Amino acid sequence: MIARYKEFKTTGLMLVLGGVFAISSTAYATGDKPLGHSSYVEQIENMSADETGLIESLTGYKYNESPFMKALGVKFGGWTEIGFTGNIDNPSGSNGPVTFNRGPNEFRLHQVYGYLEREVNKNTDTFSIGFRADLLFGSDARYTFASNFDADENFNGRILNGTSQHQLAFPQAYVDVYVPMGNGITVSVGHFYTLIGYEVVPSAGNFFFSHAYTMQYGEPFTHTGALVTYPVNNNITVKGGVVTGWDAHFNQPANFLGSISYATDDERTSITGSLISGSVESTFATATGDAKVDHNRTLYSLVLEHDFTDRLHYVLQHDHGNQEKTAFGRAAQWYGVNQYLFYEILHNLAAGMRVEWFRDDDGVRVNGFTDNYIAVTGGLNYTPIAGFTIRPEIRYDRSTSDRKVDRAFNNGNDNDQILLSVSGIFRF
Repeated sequence: MIARYKEFKTTGLMLVLGGVFAISSTAYATGDKPLGHSSYVEQIENMSADETGLIESLTGYKYNESPFMKALGVKFGGWTEIGFTGNIDNPSGSNGPVTFNRGPNEFRLHQVYGYLEREVNKNTDTFSIGFRADLLFGSDARYTFASNFDADENFNGRILNGTSQHQLAFPQAYVDVYVPMGNGITVSVGHFYTLIGYEVVPSAGNFFFSHAYTMQYGEPFTHTGALVTYPVNNNITVKGGVVTGWDAHFNQPANFLGSISYATDDERTSITGSLISGSVESTFATATGDAKVDHNRTLYSLVLEHDFTDRLHYVLQHDHGNQEKTAFGRAAQWYGVNQYLFYEILHNLAAGMRVEWFRDDDGVRVNGFTDNYIAVTGGLNYTPIAGFTIRPEIRYDRSTSDRKVDRAFNNGNDNDQILLSVSGIFRF
């Protein structure tokens, strides 16, 4: 029986790798419509009423173009995501360190996401003011909490019952001010998503249902503060400002957050470097009891994007973080490398793969153990009608640790696992 089980897991791994190679074999095909992947922040900024929702798709009615909405000068949008994550091992509780789709062999309401925005006018020679507010309800909300905002300082007290699977978060609420100086300056003040990394919290901004370890454990999700954006020219954009730490609302020291992006004239290649650095307050045991101590935490992220053809797109991401002291009472560093390949098969069907490696060098980011986490994910995005996308995927995870107990997967019994998952995104 055990031998058959191991053979089944080995067969599953071969299916994952076979799927990856099958997707890779499409590299020489051509097309005339890009898949449309953008950098982290651009995904969020462009996630507006430009996408056709189910209401418009089924009825032809464009609610954002109604006289009432035009009179208000605002746009509304959003989606609902429902997903199922199948785990061959059938563990109890969770899929180990895989977080967003953590529930093994169960359906979940992951996101009911809505946003209201007034876009700032950047094509004017006068001042312009805009705003954006986002709401997230579902099982994904617990991973986007900001302390002292969506939850208390220790992430315990929450807007809704803390034991409920479905939580409520407000990941964005900010004001934009456009200043017509030079090439145009945009100042964003409030609560907003980070500049760091490639993958995003909103499910409609990602190709895959599951998330990379680097995004789950190595990066912040949101900030509170002020950011200034300035396009130096048609190729270079710089952003910089002051925020109150990671996922914190005026209860952490000020940090610098910034990025610089470069895109070629044909927009087929771009590279973005982002950085957050500053003090963080951590609680850890001292000789006199529990104390909060300030120490530096610095993280940088590099994201390279390249379109090999109009249909074939590649992304390379590298993150590296350092922290002088952690809640474990020791210094830490962590780093990761992610690679993505996306190929548009038809106008409504695309294939993708992600190969990732995350190193928790001092055992402070994931589960308390020094470990390497490697994952290979292959999946499809299929949009049968405008406003509805289905995302099946197969994912293989492995921990390289040689410890005999408290292993990463299957309730501490295994060093690897296979997930067979699918999610559906219904746009409003």
